[in-house]
Amino acid sequence: MCRDENIPMLKNIFITGNPGVGKTTLVHTLLKELDISAGGFYTQEIRVSGKRRGFKIITLDGREGILASVDIRSPHRVGRYGVNLQDLEEIGVQSIVKALESRRLIVIDEVGKMELFSELFQQTLLQALDSEKAVLGTIMQRDNSFTRDIKKRGISTKVWPVWTKGIRYLFPSGRAGV
Repeated sequence: MCRDENIPMLKNIFITGNPGVGKTTLVHTLLKELDISAGGFYTQEIRVSGKRRGFKIITLDGREGILASVDIRSPHRVGRYGVNLQDLEEIGVQSIVKALESRRLIVIDEVGKMELFSELFQQTLLQALDSEKAVLGTIMQRDNSFTRDIKKRGISTKVWPVWTKGIRYLFPSGRAGV
C-alpha cells in the first residue's frame, strides 16, 4: 500500500517467456537502469564446448554455486539435469534472506521447476512477496499450482510476458544484449 494514500501499489514484477528469450538479460538491464540497492540471485547456463551442461546460481554480491548439472546425481531432476538443493538453499535462498534484511530490491531469477523442488525456496519467496521490499524476478511460463498462485496475487504483483521481438523493441540499440 502507498503509505500516504492507502492505495495498493505494484511492488512485485515478474518476467515470463520461453527459454532463451532474454528474461535474465532484461533483469540485468533493468538493474543497471534502476541503480537501486539490490540483492538476490540469478541463474546462468554452464556451457562446455558449446553444449549446455548445467546451470550456475550467482548472487548479486558474487557468490556462486551449481544449481543443476548433468553430472549431479539427485532424486530431483529436470530433464537430464540433477538439481543441487544444497547450493540453491545455501546460496540462492540465503541471498534472498540477506536482501530482505538490507536491500530495497530483491532479485529472484528464477522461479522455475528446479527452484520449486525446495520448500525453503518457496517459503522464502512468499516472505519476499509479502514484505515491504520490491521484487524483480523471472517466472516459468507454464504454471503449476504454486506459480499460478503467485501470478494471481492481485494488484501488488504483475507478470509481463516477453518475446525476443519485444526486447528488441524496448532496446533497439542492443543495450539489452539481444
